[in-house]
Amino acid sequence: MEKVFIVNGARSYLGTENGMYRHVPAEKLGAAVLRRVAEPYLDAGIDLVIAGNAVGGGGNIARLASLEAGLPSGIPAVTIDLQCGSGLESIAIAAAKIQAGQADLVIAGGFDSSSTAPLRRNHANHPDFEKHGGQDAWYSVAQFMPGEHVQTAMLDGAERTACGAGITRRDLDPWVLRSHRLAGQAREDGILQDILVEVVEGCNRDEGIRDRMNQRLLDRLPCVLKKGQVITAGNACLTNDGAAFVVLCSERLVHLWDWHPWAEFLGVAEAGGEPQESPKTAITAIRKLLQKYSYTVEEIDLFECNEAFAVIDELFARNYPQAIDRYNILGGALAYGHPYGASGGIITLHAMKALESVGGKLAVCSVAAAGGVGTAILIRSCRTGETVKWKWTGSKQEMGGT
Repeated sequence: MEKVFIVNGARSYLGTENGMYRHVPAEKLGAAVLRRVAEPYLDAGIDLVIAGNAVGGGGNIARLASLEAGLPSGIPAVTIDLQCGSGLESIAIAAAKIQAGQADLVIAGGFDSSSTAPLRRNHANHPDFEKHGGQDAWYSVAQFMPGEHVQTAMLDGAERTACGAGITRRDLDPWVLRSHRLAGQAREDGILQDILVEVVEGCNRDEGIRDRMNQRLLDRLPCVLKKGQVITAGNACLTNDGAAFVVLCSERLVHLWDWHPWAEFLGVAEAGGEPQESPKTAITAIRKLLQKYSYTVEEIDLFECNEAFAVIDELFARNYPQAIDRYNILGGALAYGHPYGASGGIITLHAMKALESVGGKLAVCSVAAAGGVGTAILIRSCRTGETVKWKWTGSKQEMGGT
C-alpha cells in the first residue's frame, strides 16, 4: 500500500456570517485558497480535487471552485457532503485513492459560506410540505434523521448531550475562555501566518476571535434554545465563511520531485452514533482510531477536535483527562469559527502547525458531524524530530475544570 504525505496546505482567514465575506460566494472563497495551494504543483500533475461543502447551492461546487480558481479544465473535482465532517472525510478519501494507487497527487479540504448559503423549501409534492409551513416556509438546515427536520437540530443535539452527561454551563465556560485566549496567543505569535490566504484585500484577520471574552460576558448570555439550560452563543461556535485545503501525494512523487513532506497520513476511522447526540461521535471516532492502529493516548502528542460546541471539549476531558494539556493548543472553533465543509482542513492544518511549534510527532484530528457520524485521522509530522511531550502550564480551571 502506497504511503501518503501532506506536502502543503493553506486556509483563508475566517469570517463570521454576514461579516467581511458577506458578499463572497462559497466557490470564490474556495477558489482563492485552491489557487494558492495548487499553483506549485501544476507541473507535477494534479489528479483530482476533492472538496467538502455543506450549505452551498448544490451541484458539484468543488468543480465550480476549481474552474473559478483557474485550474486546468482537465483536472476533475468532486464534492463531498458529510456536513461538519465533509473536509476531514475529503482528506481521508484523497489519502485512500493514493494508498490504492488510483492517484498520485490530490488536493483535498473544503469550503463554505454561511453568509451566502441559499434558502430551500420543500416541493409541493413532498408529504411534509404543509406540515413545515407550505409555500412560505424556507429552511437552511438539512434533515439529519427520519421523522425530524428542525432548524435547531445541532443545537438540540448539543443540549441533549450536555444534559444527558450532567454537563453544566459552568463546566463549559473555562473551555470558551481557553479557546479564545489560545487562539489570540497563536495569532500574536504568528504560528499560523504562513498558511493564511487573504481572499479580499484588507480582510486579514479571523473575525471570530474575541480578545475581551470574559466570565462576566458569558454569565450574561441567555440560552439559545427556548427551554435550554446549557447551550449559549458563547459555548456554541459561530456560523462562518472560509476555506481550507491540503495537498496530498504519494511517496513516489515525493522522491521524484524532491519535495520535503510536511506530514504523513497514517490512517482514518469513521464512527456512527446516536443521531440526536452527534457531539459524542468526535470522541467515539478517536477511540476507534486509536484501537484500530494500536496507539495509546499517551503516544499521541496532540489532539485537535473541531469544537463546534464546548460540550465536545468537556467530553474529551472526561474521557481523556491525561491528555487535556495536549488538546487544541492553538485554540479551536469556539474562537476561530466553524465554516462547515472547511473545518476538517482547518484542524488538519492547525494540528500540523501545532506539532511544529512544540516539537511533537503524532496528532489526531477529529470531527463530529450532523446525523451522528464522527471522523478521525492520524498524522505524523515530518518536520519535527523525536516525540516531545508538551505540557500545559495553566491552571486546572483553565483546562476545563477537571
